[in-house]
Amino acid sequence: MRRREFICALAGAALVFPEDGRAQHQQALIGYLNTRSPEDAGHLVQAFRNGLAQNGYVEGRNLRIEYRWAFGEYERLPALAAELVAQRVAVLAACGGEPAALAAADATKTIPVVFLVGSDPVGQGLVESYNRPGGNVTGVTLLTASLEPKRFGLLRELVPDAETIGVLINPKFPPSAGQLQDMALAASAAGVQIQVFRASDEQQLEAAFEGMSQPRISALTACADPFFDTRREKIVRLAARAAVPTMYHFREYVAVGGLMSYGIDNVDAYRQTGVCTAQILNGANPAELPVMQENKFLLIINLRTAKSLGIRISDNLLSLADEVIE
Repeated sequence: MRRREFICALAGAALVFPEDGRAQHQQALIGYLNTRSPEDAGHLVQAFRNGLAQNGYVEGRNLRIEYRWAFGEYERLPALAAELVAQRVAVLAACGGEPAALAAADATKTIPVVFLVGSDPVGQGLVESYNRPGGNVTGVTLLTASLEPKRFGLLRELVPDAETIGVLINPKFPPSAGQLQDMALAASAAGVQIQVFRASDEQQLEAAFEGMSQPRISALTACADPFFDTRREKIVRLAARAAVPTMYHFREYVAVGGLMSYGIDNVDAYRQTGVCTAQILNGANPAELPVMQENKFLLIINLRTAKSLGIRISDNLLSLADEVIE
């Protein structure tokens, strides 16, 4: 009798709580690791969620996401990745550049990893090839780090009389050596001198911009780097205070007062990362899921900032711009 009563009680509990129990059972768990911060990358996380939702996964309904943020401090990433792996997530999405991707790939050889990086993932050792990654890692590449020569050329057109152009670079960013080599080659071809300013923390950023007036540089290109992204408002303010025309890699900089940017559509890239994550949740094998390449490039110009710097934007640059902020 007691056994029958116990079974009936269980059945009654199932009838009272069917939806809650089913929802919990069906929820997939993924880890989200980002080099940046929730404050500066909130719009990008939403784009990632949109990519998931387009493929049937909605956070809070049939999906749970564990978030970890490094706030631009690369040394924190290995421990954060290990935390997510310990939770046995179904997929680990590593966004915000190479430091997060490399930390995630080092943390697990079994859990699928989906990266979002700005350089060549084959060269970084993340995958064997674009078409057949070959392991537990695949994802999306922006190839934004390889666009430094293009940005240099646009900046040169903006300030055609420039004799010395500054290069702001983070030596702790894995692709930085290649970025600097590309910039040196572009400068040599244009017959222009470059002056390199290295910064990987707050104090070095301040010192870099203070050094730009001795000797005076004509313009600056801020190389693509997630640490810089987390400090973009500060960098734009420092550039304005130094009155130096500056080229950036994402629209986000121009939206907060930067002069000009050229690079991929970062929002769409995060959406694509969500799509790739959903594909793996639906059963795709990361070893055979080709790396996606974002190929939508945007030139953004802020005319208000140009006016404050006393710079006239050429008709050619204006005609090339995908967006002009007035």
